[in-house]
Amino acid sequence: MVEFRIAVLPGDGVGPEVIAEGVKVLQRLEALTGAVFHLEHGLVGGAAMDEVGTPLPRETLELVRRSDAILFGAVGGPKWDNPLASHRPEDAILGLRKALGLFANLRPVKVFPSLLNSSSLKPAVLQGVDILMVRELTGGLYFARPKKRWRTARGRRGVDTLRYTEREIERVLRVGFELARRRRKRLTSVDKANVLESSRLWREIAVELSAQYPDVALEHALVDSCAMALVRTPSRFDVLVMENMFGDILTDEAAVLAGSLGMLPSASLAGLPPLEDARGRRALGLYEPIHGSAPDIAGQGKANPIATILSVAMMLRYSLGLPQAALAVEDAVERVLAGGCRTRDIAEEGAGEVLTTAEMGHRIVEAIAI
Repeated sequence: MVEFRIAVLPGDGVGPEVIAEGVKVLQRLEALTGAVFHLEHGLVGGAAMDEVGTPLPRETLELVRRSDAILFGAVGGPKWDNPLASHRPEDAILGLRKALGLFANLRPVKVFPSLLNSSSLKPAVLQGVDILMVRELTGGLYFARPKKRWRTARGRRGVDTLRYTEREIERVLRVGFELARRRRKRLTSVDKANVLESSRLWREIAVELSAQYPDVALEHALVDSCAMALVRTPSRFDVLVMENMFGDILTDEAAVLAGSLGMLPSASLAGLPPLEDARGRRALGLYEPIHGSAPDIAGQGKANPIATILSVAMMLRYSLGLPQAALAVEDAVERVLAGGCRTRDIAEEGAGEVLTTAEMGHRIVEAIAI
C-alpha cells in the first residue's frame, strides 16, 4: 500500500465546487488501486484574508511543505478588488510559486474529438491539436524589481521590471526540451527578440542549449505572430516554452482551442517531471485549473470540473508516480464527453446533456476503471 499527503486548497469563487469533484476522483482511486490519499485542507486567497487577515497563512505554507502535492482551486473576486489594498487574494498563488520554487508551469491543450464543435474555431482547424505549453512561472514582470507606483508633480507613475537571469531561462528551456524529447520532438521557443533585451538573451540561451538536444527541432516564434498561429494553424505546434507574462496570455488564448477555460488543467513544478515511472524521482507540484474563481457563477453548479479533474490526473502522473491511474482518469473524461455529457460552457445548442458541476463529476468518477 502506498500513501500520499495531498494539500487541498479550495480558495474562492468556484474553487470549492470544482475541488470537491477532484477529491471524489481521488476517493474513487483509493477504492480501485489501494493507494491512500491523506487529504488536508488549508485556507488560501480571499477566504484566508477574511478569516485570518492574510492570503497565504503560515499554517498553509507549513501544510504544503510537508505534502507530496497540492490541489489548488482558485483565488480572487470582486469582494477583494481594491487596487490600494496591501494584500490581494492573488498574492497567495504568487507566494506559493515563489516559496516552493515552482518555476515551470505545464498547460496541456488537447482537443477532444467530441468537442470539435464546441470551439468558436472551425473543426478543420482543430483536428489533431495536442499542445503542451510550458510557462516560466517565478520570474519576469510579475516578480522582478523595481515594481512600484508613485506620484510626481507631473502625475501618477508605475513601473514593472522585466528581468531574467541566465539560470532562470536555462532551467525552464531545459524542461521544454526534455518534454519535447518525450513527445513529437518539436520545441517552439516564444519571445519578443525584435524588441526586448530579455528576449534576445532568451533566444541566445535557447540556441546554445539546443546543441545538447540534437534530436529536438527548435524553432523561434515572436509572441505576436505565435498568438496568430495558435488560432490559425494550431496543429503545427508540439511543445511551446515562454516567459511568464507571454505564457499567462497565450495559454488563456489556447483555451479557445479546447472549447473553454474549464477544459484546461495545469501543473506547476519545482523541477523536471519524472518519466512516467513510479520508480522515478517525484516532482513537487501544485495542480490547478487555469480558469480562475469565476465569481459570477459561484455556487450555481455551472462550473466545469473537467480542468480540475484533469489536473488531478497530472498530479497522479508527475508528483505521485501513478501513470496508470492518470490514464484511467483521462480515459474516463474522454468517454463521458464522447457520450454527450456537457457542462454549460461546452454545450452545443440542442445537442448533448447539460449537467451541473456535481453531475459531471459524478459521471466521470463512475466511468473510471482500472
